[in-house]
Amino acid sequence: MQDMKPGEHADPCATLIGDIVDSRGAPDRHALHTRLVSTLRRTDHLVAATTALRITVGDEFQASYETLGNALEAAFRIRLGLMPETLVRFGLSWGGATVLDARAGTQDGPAWWAARKAIEAAQAAERRPATHAVRTVYTPAQDDGPSAGAVNAALVCQDQLLSSLDERAMRILQRLVAGESRTEIARAEDVSPSAISQRIRAAGLEVIVNAARDLASVR
Repeated sequence: MQDMKPGEHADPCATLIGDIVDSRGAPDRHALHTRLVSTLRRTDHLVAATTALRITVGDEFQASYETLGNALEAAFRIRLGLMPETLVRFGLSWGGATVLDARAGTQDGPAWWAARKAIEAAQAAERRPATHAVRTVYTPAQDDGPSAGAVNAALVCQDQLLSSLDERAMRILQRLVAGESRTEIARAEDVSPSAISQRIRAAGLEVIVNAARDLASVR
């Protein structure tokens, strides 16, 4: 995609737009920005993107991916990397894009417009009591992409589970996703491995990990 000329149409791709929730209220915006940059770089290293994650305006960022599964995995890892101190909302889409600046990786087109609608839908959902935990919405720009109903149903459940975690459960989840064993996690948390296993079951952490793995496989 780097060698495409401005105005050329890229192949259909998955688009991701992310935004920090209430970034203006952060007690240390410089520290928040530093953490965001670090998290985006780490995610780029772990999840292959067709246009790398980059901050656009303020604390908003975006990237594009070959598959929706890759975009969903990136969103999950970014959210996990910034929680619990910082919350993020995401809008994702699938569809066509147009290259505006190949060197800068700037694109436009239906997939980006739909991702914008999706992040606005996530923001609107946060204001409703029944869906206040929603942080991630997928709105396809064309009909040949993954089913919006199935993907969003999974995302609603994932978001609800993530919003219910306390700080220790969140730390354990972060370590699980990083590939640490229960023995390693128990040592870091200064508890027994059986206590870690009990917390994993009680908080539904394996459900979250398995759901994230299944979402990452969406094509």
